Amino acid sequence: MTGAAHPGLVDPAEIDPAPHLARIGEWVDVETPTDDGPAVTRLVAKIHQALTGDGIDAERIAGQDGLGDHLLARVPGRGNGPGVLVMAHLDTVWPVGTLAMRPFRLDGDRAYGPGIYDMKAGGYLALAALRYLARSGSTPELPVTLLFTSDEEIGSPTSRALIEAESRRARYVLVPEPSIGPDRAVVTSRKGWGRFRLRVEGRPAHAGGNHQEGRSAVLELARQIVALEGLTDYARGVTVNVGVMRGGTRLNVVPAEAEADIDVRIPSLAEAERVMPLIYGRQPLGADVRVVVEGELNRPPFERTPGVVALYRTAKTMAQELGFDLPETSRGGVSDGNFAAALGIPTLDGLGCAGDGAHAEHEHILISSIPERLALMIRLMATLA
Repeated sequence: MTGAAHPGLVDPAEIDPAPHLARIGEWVDVETPTDDGPAVTRLVAKIHQALTGDGIDAERIAGQDGLGDHLLARVPGRGNGPGVLVMAHLDTVWPVGTLAMRPFRLDGDRAYGPGIYDMKAGGYLALAALRYLARSGSTPELPVTLLFTSDEEIGSPTSRALIEAESRRARYVLVPEPSIGPDRAVVTSRKGWGRFRLRVEGRPAHAGGNHQEGRSAVLELARQIVALEGLTDYARGVTVNVGVMRGGTRLNVVPAEAEADIDVRIPSLAEAERVMPLIYGRQPLGADVRVVVEGELNRPPFERTPGVVALYRTAKTMAQELGFDLPETSRGGVSDGNFAAALGIPTLDGLGCAGDGAHAEHEHILISSIPERLALMIRLMATLA
């Protein structure tokens, strides 16, 4: 799965994290909430300039629906055909103004800042690895494509088609989402994720004078929630979570409308085929009410296939040669890697920096993880074959 020796490959001990940390800080200083397209595009423009400055072919793809641009960069390999796709998202969950309250800062081995762990540090390392190969003159075994997207945090509505198209052109897909836990594990499987809304239509009536004429949408919704939550099966790896519910208008009115938002996590396509009909096929549990389910499986399951295992073992061997271990784990959270893996493309996720606090105020990376993760990314890009 790897090619011949390549000149210019580096060991972690040879990498000074300081200049890379400074560049990561510059990325953090460009706030990129998903719903602020121009803000995300400012970072896209910065990356585009860095790529073209090194003579790397790069293309900006205009954003849609008010969201930011996407960015593609390509480096030819020694051979043609399917190559290595590395993809990262630039958007974060943090609104503009967060930096004023929580600026980029260092504290020992930790670097803090909104979006640094999820996933600006990992995205930067992918860029740094590609630029290193271009500057060193080390031609990778396979063509390498680097894809930056702008809308992962809201389900990738404008980038999914692009992700899937580029994945179909790839032999391998690498995702520098953050590594997991104190062991700095990579991710070899992720659950699929469904987002649904269940709406109930009842019949309004005066709660005092004509209660018997009403049909409570809230009561029906409560019954449906109990049934939906009952689909959770930890042994199968399936969870159903009703996270938000709304209903009714006034205290003295039998509620005519109610709705709930539902989060569904499933570990495999086989479980999806079993569970999805149980979601979509909800029938009224009370009389004279109507139940409607809307939504979809936004991200298919990322399963630990033989191709994924083979890619992971190759990366683990590389890591051992570089002087560190590379354990693996599975996650309930999703990434754009789900799209690639579901197409049958061997995918390895969690290749970014170690740290903690995704979507939380204590979000940080471990500075000591920069050299090892950058060295591994360079080696994967250069030698996968």
